[in-house]
Amino acid sequence: MASLRDIENRIKSTKKTSQITKAMQMVSASKLTRAENNALAFVPYMEKIQEVVGSIAAGTKDSGHPMLVSRPVKKTGYIVITSDRGLVGGYNANILRTVKRAIEQRHASKDEVMIIAIGRKGLEFFQRLDFNIVESLEGVSDHPTFSEIKDVANRAVGMFTEGAYDEVYLYYNHFVSAISNEVTEKKLLPLTDIISASATTSYEFEPSGEAILEVLLPQYAESLIFGALIDGKASEHASSMTAMKTASDNASDLIDSLTLSFNRARQAAITQQITEIVGGVAALE
Repeated sequence: MASLRDIENRIKSTKKTSQITKAMQMVSASKLTRAENNALAFVPYMEKIQEVVGSIAAGTKDSGHPMLVSRPVKKTGYIVITSDRGLVGGYNANILRTVKRAIEQRHASKDEVMIIAIGRKGLEFFQRLDFNIVESLEGVSDHPTFSEIKDVANRAVGMFTEGAYDEVYLYYNHFVSAISNEVTEKKLLPLTDIISASATTSYEFEPSGEAILEVLLPQYAESLIFGALIDGKASEHASSMTAMKTASDNASDLIDSLTLSFNRARQAAITQQITEIVGGVAALE
């Protein structure tokens, strides 16, 4: 049985840990509010650009733009968005497990897979499994701007256009609520579904629909990546807040249990001392 000093030291250390986790919970809650607002503010832009691109693509079906045309799949690109740090519950594990399962189902060889890892956890995961990582990005801020992701997104889209891979899937955690997020798979390229998107407005093209698509389609694909990133950041902060709250609750329960053990041990020690004193007095008589 642990001594009174050992139990007391463990109670003190657990209280200090609880203070840290509570502080981290409050920080994550603060970050979540702003990240959620960023994700919501991006939605109207994405809806409008999808409407515009869909309308133009529908009006220029014979443009032959490589981003709108399906081709035989020899290699597939996977853009995987994870966090740079841990202490976020199952945020990273869930998405990496989903991606790994999808790759195993679709491909017979790792040579058919090209990984674009956004976030250190995803990068380390695919490095351990010896996948072909063609692009990576670490150190994205808690509230990212498009400039942080622009270069990687541009290269990811460019490699599809150049034929480095024949389709691209995007994986991220979609923010549902402060206590819930879901792993989301989105087929990013080719944009075969964009033409079927409902368009409520007709547009006149100047100079031509083909010329506009040449500029707008890469921007649209890059915007999808950025939208997934800020959505994933909201999920990351929510997962961190939930994980730290669980850790604080567990620390509180452990402190209660240790305090009970401490009181019992102290009571047993006092009882033992009284018994020894009484026994000594009786021996003297």
